[in-house]
Amino acid sequence: MEMEKYVEFPKVSIITINFNGASVTCDLIESLRNVTYPNFEVIVVDNASQENPDIIKERYPEVVLIKNKENLGFAGGNNAGFRAASGKYFMLLNNDTEVHPEFLHPLVARLESDPLAGAVSSKLIYHNTDGIIQYAGSSMINPYTGRSSFLGQKEKDQGQYDVCCQTHYAHGAAMMVPRRVVEEVGLMADLYFLYYEELDFCERIKEAGYAIWYIGTSVVYHKESMSVGKQNPIKTYYMTRNRLVYMRRNVRGIKLFISMLYFTVIAMPKHTLSHLAARRKDLLKAFYRGVAWNLTNHKIFGNPKI
Repeated sequence: MEMEKYVEFPKVSIITINFNGASVTCDLIESLRNVTYPNFEVIVVDNASQENPDIIKERYPEVVLIKNKENLGFAGGNNAGFRAASGKYFMLLNNDTEVHPEFLHPLVARLESDPLAGAVSSKLIYHNTDGIIQYAGSSMINPYTGRSSFLGQKEKDQGQYDVCCQTHYAHGAAMMVPRRVVEEVGLMADLYFLYYEELDFCERIKEAGYAIWYIGTSVVYHKESMSVGKQNPIKTYYMTRNRLVYMRRNVRGIKLFISMLYFTVIAMPKHTLSHLAARRKDLLKAFYRGVAWNLTNHKIFGNPKI
């Protein structure tokens, strides 16, 4: 369905999270000023940054700035944005992205034309590269290992993924969800705080009978790892903790038993030896803190409502 055929353009609420990254967030908003879609709002949720986020509002007065009193993480921050949004569609964008001017049109077109589309996600290109792809859809998470992979990752974009097709998971850096779907399935599970939350969100959307779509004609450029480094204790802790949380919430029966056995017998020794070999005791400690959280926290269900 071509957007030009619409009598009206449904409103899109673009939600992005800022945490000590006002200059990066301003770069995103600057790119949004070039967007050709005529009906959207921009909501910036500041997660209790140490630096003053008011510079964002001063430079871009059209932005709705929400200042959380504490850091609610990716899930909690987006939930605050959901609650403040007035659009028919919610577009989640990482603040370390910049967008193609036409990126909204094909996303809205899919959702407007297909009532069973529960979420759509853009093609992600690594920023400032010669068209190197980060995400062009996702494989299914292995129910035993808790791992998945991105299609097209590190391939040069030559149009081979300029398709619209169903995929297993949207990418949280650039995903759009209809308001009615969020009202039905609930908000993101804020216990994740960081990592795996959008995967869990997609699982609930699929369980409600909707499909996840990858839209290759929508392009977003991602400055990957500007917010959290590739190897640091924060990432190690939350990736470990939330990998187990995700499995506990979304895998059942014998598969869950096997997945926990796999983690204990294979994954734990592998990560332990890897961190020791690298002489990274800080990462080893963070890894076991993530494991310990799951041993002492039994309440992992329940999703906030909009």
